[in-house]
Amino acid sequence: MGIRVVLAEDNALLRRGLSALLSEHPDVDAVHEAHDHDSLVALVEEVGPDVVLADIRMPPTHTDEGIRAANTFRRTHPGLGVVVLSQHADAERALALVSGGSTHRGYLLKERVSDVDQVVAALHAVRRGESVIDAHVVDALMSHRMRFAESPVARLTAREREVLARVATGASNSAVAEHLHVTSRAVEKHINSIFAKLDLPPGDSTHRRVAAVLMYLGDVRGPGGQGPSARV
Repeated sequence: MGIRVVLAEDNALLRRGLSALLSEHPDVDAVHEAHDHDSLVALVEEVGPDVVLADIRMPPTHTDEGIRAANTFRRTHPGLGVVVLSQHADAERALALVSGGSTHRGYLLKERVSDVDQVVAALHAVRRGESVIDAHVVDALMSHRMRFAESPVARLTAREREVLARVATGASNSAVAEHLHVTSRAVEKHINSIFAKLDLPPGDSTHRRVAAVLMYLGDVRGPGGQGPSARV
């Protein structure tokens, strides 16, 4: 069965063009259109979609309506996948999106919408409960967080980097343990050490996991590096 999408975008030309592209994709069953925050929230209540694809900035304030709607849906529709679209890579907005947990959340730049297969792949991923973050947003997060001459990732031991590399592929603790031939408890200890060395404060472990992966991906690609979206 294909996915049912609510598309929220105030630019009518972009909304209709993207709606047409999505509607033609074999993995998409239906596309419902909203033009602002309130119509998005109302439409989700009305049609019960599988996923939402929303601009970050929409009426009435053109600031962070997409993020606020995503946070609302975290409470009202906890299994709903949400991908937000942004004109620019904004690290603070990305962190705000996953502040309540990274599952079922994605952040893509609008320049990606020309590749409808990539957009649909992101929609499928968030529907499954994954997190998809655009590679350029990873770069922005690295610039935002790093205030050191040396990357915090350099503090990690070789084993910790190996654990984090597996986590960056989306592997669970048990999958990491199986791959490295260690116990899940050992992996948990490594991950807690990673959080401490990357200066990630106590809190939502899923949120810290996402932040750690973003820092790792930015470090291994280097400044200005190009790469695919990060999935967690």
